[in-house]
Amino acid sequence: MGQTLVQKILAKATGQKEVQIGDILEPRVDLAMSHENAALVINQFQEIFKGTGLEPKVWDPNKIAIIFDHRVPAESSKTATNQKKVREFVAQQGINKFHDIRSDEMGICHQILPENGYVRPGYLVVGTDSHTTSHGALGAFSFGIGATEMASVWTLGRILNVQVPETIKIVVNGKFKEFVEPKDLILYIVGLLGAEGANFKVIEFHGEAIKNMNTSGRLTICNMTVEAGATSGIVPPDDETVRYLREVAGVKDEIEMISPDLDATYEREVVIDVSNLEPQIACPHTVDNVKPISEVAGVKVNQIVLGSCTNGRLEDLETAAKILKGKKIARGVRMLVFPASGRILKEAIRRGYVLDLMEAGAVVVNPGCGPCLGVHQGALGDGEVALSTTNRNFKGRMGNPNSEVYLCSPSVAAASAITGVITDPRNGG
Repeated sequence: MGQTLVQKILAKATGQKEVQIGDILEPRVDLAMSHENAALVINQFQEIFKGTGLEPKVWDPNKIAIIFDHRVPAESSKTATNQKKVREFVAQQGINKFHDIRSDEMGICHQILPENGYVRPGYLVVGTDSHTTSHGALGAFSFGIGATEMASVWTLGRILNVQVPETIKIVVNGKFKEFVEPKDLILYIVGLLGAEGANFKVIEFHGEAIKNMNTSGRLTICNMTVEAGATSGIVPPDDETVRYLREVAGVKDEIEMISPDLDATYEREVVIDVSNLEPQIACPHTVDNVKPISEVAGVKVNQIVLGSCTNGRLEDLETAAKILKGKKIARGVRMLVFPASGRILKEAIRRGYVLDLMEAGAVVVNPGCGPCLGVHQGALGDGEVALSTTNRNFKGRMGNPNSEVYLCSPSVAAASAITGVITDPRNGG
């Protein structure tokens, strides 16, 4: 019987020829990632060793990555103290995939991992963040886990009680029209499936539009598969994957390619043609409350956010800069730009994107998660409306339950910044 991509990865991670849907496994982990919540993982990890007389030691310091990104620079003494604790642990354990608050190495965890070549096709990746699904863009089975589970992974190098999931095959055909982007595709898919439509399943992407999509777009769509309840999203690795790992991530060693079998069994297959897809908007207060922009255009906004692990990449900044170049952001609207990494920010400066954004009136902030989860920078006031390229719009998501958040693509964000209302970029800003 044919195997899906995730079945093949799990078989490899358990040393088996094949695995079946529903099997309970203890696969080895290729990469374990945490951000500031590593402070909580450390507590759980040290508890495991209490009373054993053994010195707490991680199973493999080369397979652990820790990135400060949610609250950078530290916004409180509590955060600063936790970050200090993590720094001391990293030094003690010899963890070298550590990204501190430095302009030459900082960034959002879901950008840092791919751009540094930490994720490869066929890897099993776990992270203490729900959007760890992002890394399926490189052909990895990648998903989020809790702090206690991560402490176990740090100890054993395996993750316990993993049930082989069913897979939904989504085939995306056609060609995107101008100002329609991968973000619009994944918003459409989340709206189509619903917030629980892919619960405990993997979404495997195929089709002409995916084949022609760059890694940046693939990261965007895999990132948001969790918003449909999916355990992970994954794109079979291809020439684009190799190009990205070689040219962007600087990977020089062998890249192992892995593909699903042609006769793999899927829970269902969904076929989408993007040729006539229009920009999509996720309306308050759920990500699956998705409408075409024609039904939402004209809604007044107070704050626009461009960035995050979903849309803070170089291509996203370029898209917005081209629309905003030579224009001004509407009075009464503030636009915040959060690049996904220091490397992206520096390249955007070199190419003039940052200058174009700033001359239009945008405020460019250091790489980080910023206002996405509402704990650091960019909180909303009572009754305010945000239009954001981030991935969630739950009530209170940007720090205030008395505000509203709409989700969109970089093109929509930039066009709307000019007018002060949700605007279809196809109609001009």
